[in-house]
Amino acid sequence: MIKTDALIIGAGPTGLFTAHQLKLIGLDCEIVDNLDKIGGQCIELYPDKPIYDIPAIPECTGEELTNNLINQLKPFNIKFHLNERVDEVKNNNGKWEVKTNKGTSFNTPNIIIAGGVGSFEPRKFPAKNCEKFENKSIYYSIKDKTIFKNKTVSIFGGGDSALDWAIELSRNSKVNLIHRRDEFRSAQSTVDNMYKLSKEGKINLFTKYQLKDAKGSINLESIDIEHENKEVKNLKTDFVLGFFGLIMQLGPIAKWGLNLDNKTINVDTEKFETNHKGIYAVGDICSYPGKLKLILSGFHEGALAARACFTLARPNEKYRFEFTTSSKTIKSRLGVKGD
Repeated sequence: MIKTDALIIGAGPTGLFTAHQLKLIGLDCEIVDNLDKIGGQCIELYPDKPIYDIPAIPECTGEELTNNLINQLKPFNIKFHLNERVDEVKNNNGKWEVKTNKGTSFNTPNIIIAGGVGSFEPRKFPAKNCEKFENKSIYYSIKDKTIFKNKTVSIFGGGDSALDWAIELSRNSKVNLIHRRDEFRSAQSTVDNMYKLSKEGKINLFTKYQLKDAKGSINLESIDIEHENKEVKNLKTDFVLGFFGLIMQLGPIAKWGLNLDNKTINVDTEKFETNHKGIYAVGDICSYPGKLKLILSGFHEGALAARACFTLARPNEKYRFEFTTSSKTIKSRLGVKGD
């Protein structure tokens, strides 16, 4: 059985930064993730998508952000348990005993659920013909945007992902943007930019349309889109992208006795602790008044949860806050020499 000061469930950006914060204050931690790679949804769903809301970084991709966070952790040599799912959690004399589906066991006073909430998959097109083109011409995430260069791409959806990719790919692709409504669920600046590109002819916009059929023998050749008034248009296209959000499957977490609310976990905003002492939730999985589902918010939540872990991991010590710029102890942990 592995003994550690804290176990993080989820190796996405929030989990990685939480691990960094734990190590800065002198606590050990290990990370479990049911995906086979580090990075969580950032890597699995949008490694190539531009991200614009990380402080002091004007623009980066999900892959770049993940790599930077991994590099930030390198001085600490943290153990990752990838492709493993936490199946069992039980309390034993104030410590949590945790077991994964591969039989790995942990004993820890602290568990931090960092957005890794079991399996997830994208919502897909209902049209049956789409299945034969999946992962060849029809995609629900982008891992290599270069395949779309100088091609015609039809993007479905009205949220951030659909509009962000429509704008990004319009630089060197012909883009059709199709949405079933007139209204879009994205930042107003993004919506304004999309309409600007539409007026300039760089994005062909179709609202109140949905996908009716995908056509082609071996390769996708065209799609039929249907208006709410039943009018059908045929569009020649090389690729189709669908961005309709994710279907979340909580998996074993649903059986842990946590205070779940619509597949999220209610927490306090002091420690980000759940209704069980020593179990915390940070990132998209946690819920509280005023919650914003931003990576930035996850970083904040992880930093506070990490410091809350100190009390249970070191009950005979008092946590003393130190700035990284002035603390010799923290600099030593980072491998920084001198003053």
